[in-house]
Amino acid sequence: MARGRSIAKRFRKGVNGPVPEGKKRFSQILDAIGADERRDRVSVSDLMRAMDARAVAALILLFALPNVIPAPPGTSAILGLPLLYLTAQMMLGKLPWLPAFIADRSMLRSDYVSFVGRVTPLLARAERLLKPRFLFLTSVNAERVVGGFCLFLAVVLALPIPLGNMLPALAISLMALGVLERDGVWVVLGAAVGVGSLMIVWGVVYALTKAAIFVLMNAF
Repeated sequence: MARGRSIAKRFRKGVNGPVPEGKKRFSQILDAIGADERRDRVSVSDLMRAMDARAVAALILLFALPNVIPAPPGTSAILGLPLLYLTAQMMLGKLPWLPAFIADRSMLRSDYVSFVGRVTPLLARAERLLKPRFLFLTSVNAERVVGGFCLFLAVVLALPIPLGNMLPALAISLMALGVLERDGVWVVLGAAVGVGSLMIVWGVVYALTKAAIFVLMNAF
C-alpha cells in the first residue's frame, strides 16, 4: 500500500503530467523495459515506476491495450480491475494508485517482450499521427468526463460478454492516447468507437437474452 502511494506521489494532480525535455514516447518506454536483461519478471509496479512523470492516461492505455488484440480467455477480467481503479481516478481527478495485490502482479520478461513486440509497432505508428489540437477536449474538466465514459466502458469490458471486450478496449485506448498526447481528435474518435461498441454489446446481450428465453420456453 505504502509503495503504491509513493509511486502515486510522483504524478501531478489531474491526468496530464509534466512533460520532461526529450521525453520518450510511450512505445519506447515499453520497449526499454523489455530490453532490460537484469529483470527476470516485469510487475505492474515496475511499469508504474517507468511511467513516472507520465499521466494516469498512460496506465489506462497500458491495461486497455492487451484487450484490443486476441488474448487468452479471462484476460479482460484480470486487466479490467486495474482499469476500473484508474478510470475512476481519472474521473475524480485523483492521483494514480493501485492496491498492492494488483501492483505486485508480474509476468516473465519473455512473456512481456512477446506481448510488447505485437503492440509497440502499432502503437508507434499511432504516435506519429498524434499532435496537440482541440486542447479544450483534453483540459482537466474534459479529462474527468473522458474518465467517466472510460469507467463505464471498463465495466462493460470486465463483464463476460461475447465480443464485449475488444471494441470497448479500443475505445479506451484511443481516448487515453488522445489525453496523453493532448490530441482532441483522438478523444472524439475514441468516444465514437465507444458509443458504437456499446450498441454492439447491447445487441449481443439482447440476442443472447432472447435466445435463452426461447430455449427455456421450449424446454418445458
